[in-house]
Amino acid sequence: MSRQLTLDLTTPPAHARGDFLPAPANEAALAALDAPQDWPQGRMLLIGPDGAGKSHMAAFWAAENGARRIKAAALRPEAADLLAAEGAALVVEDADRTGRAAGAEQALFHLWNLCGPRDCLLLMTARTPPRDWGLVLPDLRSRMDAMPQVRLGPPDEALLAAVLVKLFADRQLAVPAGLIDWLVLHMDRDLGLARRLVAGIDRAAMAARGPVTRRIAADLLDKLSAADA
Repeated sequence: MSRQLTLDLTTPPAHARGDFLPAPANEAALAALDAPQDWPQGRMLLIGPDGAGKSHMAAFWAAENGARRIKAAALRPEAADLLAAEGAALVVEDADRTGRAAGAEQALFHLWNLCGPRDCLLLMTARTPPRDWGLVLPDLRSRMDAMPQVRLGPPDEALLAAVLVKLFADRQLAVPAGLIDWLVLHMDRDLGLARRLVAGIDRAAMAARGPVTRRIAADLLDKLSAADA
């Protein structure tokens, strides 16, 4: 028996500043990103858990500052001179994965040394502080530990609800009345969980060839919560 192919018709997430949801959890980080002239030596590290909004903030900051964006795992020493151009701006994302990527540590060390003298703004994002990155180069570790940091805090109920609304809208999913409020009351305040949950609800509804229901959401929330326990 042939199986029907399920197509993912998800609209790409909107990452403009106008699509960002300001809240107490990200207030300090947003203020820091809006004042790069105040960054010590033009460098800043943005720390937050999965799904907290780091990529979204990096995207609109890069757009507004003409910055290049690159994943830390893709860094190579031979590209550092080009990336750290005079007066440029650069975003290095997922810096916590530097320690597990060949050549990335040396490249990041070069970038650090080049960006300051060249007045190149350097914004980095990471899920955890540098002490947890598994860095081998002691000189890089000391520089990362000394780098100015700003953190994204845990979301409150209002932010979690707003993020759920946005995630469902990004996937063009209609949800039953009261589902958002129900989810906020029954799930952890974890934006990464919110992203996994909405993606799973989307897949489950498509597989069932029906609408989003509270039963689908509740069953999936139970499974995800059990897996995270």
